[in-house]
Amino acid sequence: MPWDYQKPKNSHPQLLLAPMQGLIDAPMRDILTRIGGFDGCVTEFVRITHTEHNRSTWLKYMPELAHSNQTRASTPVIIQLLGSDADNIARNAGNVVKLGADQIDLNFGCPAPTVNQHAGGAILLREPNRIEHIVRTVRQSIPAKVKLSAKMRLGYENKKLAIACAQAIEQGGAQQLAVHARTKTEGYQPPAHWEWIARIKNNVSIPVVANGDVFNLTDYQTIRMVSECNDVMLGRGAVQQPDLGRQIAAFNNGRLIQPMLWAELICWIEEFFKNCSNAVQINSKYSIARLKQWLAMLKLNYQEASNLFNIIRTLNNQDHIAQILHQQIQQNPMD
Repeated sequence: MPWDYQKPKNSHPQLLLAPMQGLIDAPMRDILTRIGGFDGCVTEFVRITHTEHNRSTWLKYMPELAHSNQTRASTPVIIQLLGSDADNIARNAGNVVKLGADQIDLNFGCPAPTVNQHAGGAILLREPNRIEHIVRTVRQSIPAKVKLSAKMRLGYENKKLAIACAQAIEQGGAQQLAVHARTKTEGYQPPAHWEWIARIKNNVSIPVVANGDVFNLTDYQTIRMVSECNDVMLGRGAVQQPDLGRQIAAFNNGRLIQPMLWAELICWIEEFFKNCSNAVQINSKYSIARLKQWLAMLKLNYQEASNLFNIIRTLNNQDHIAQILHQQIQQNPMD
């Protein structure tokens, strides 16, 4: 094996699935948590502006609300809110808690220009005091039994306020903090600065979850060592290698397992396509676009995904694509 096997110091590290806008939505959460390995997952952010969302909006982002806040694999799901109006975020948090949400996560890390231009996401990392006010206002608006967490990057243009922002999140009343180890301006360009997560961890007392550039078991071991964090959050790595969570869970239980073969993965791909098709029955373009998006990411690890992508790249008929996926399963039977 390309890594040195070492039994983790803590036998119960947590593995979370990250909130990635336009990528890890409810259909993807369903597939990845059923493949296995995750202890929890966070929704795409629900943007809070000047309105209070109704039940149908909350269910659009988190259909798991209607199923005890769990995916079909019984993996807990956390709702994430994004915005800059503390009072309205708090009102919306209170409303979704009344609908059954048992944890609220606050987004201080989104790098999208359209979000940042409206004072949301990572741009708030310029203002630790404002972050603390938002967190405190939300904390005071929800019952004590409801957990409050947050996710942040290392800063906007630079890392000068990284520790101050983390401390603001803690002082506001958050009980857990996930840190993506890059600034907004660094986007998703390597490297991720895992050593900065350790600096943050050593300056707050709440649990810190390490996030950024974990694409295999070696990365997982390394981020835990460098960040000094027990718990890790996977984003793109889980989409590119769908059984990475399962591999990590096995590793943390003292076993090493072989990566998923294409014969199994193509069955999950077909299931994902069905999920997306059922989620938006009126517009088939959604399911086709999501399938092509996933195959484009899977190409990094599976040549078969590249071949399949080339076959369907120019197709726009949902039924035709469904037939091709079924043929792929017949041509690649599982042993």
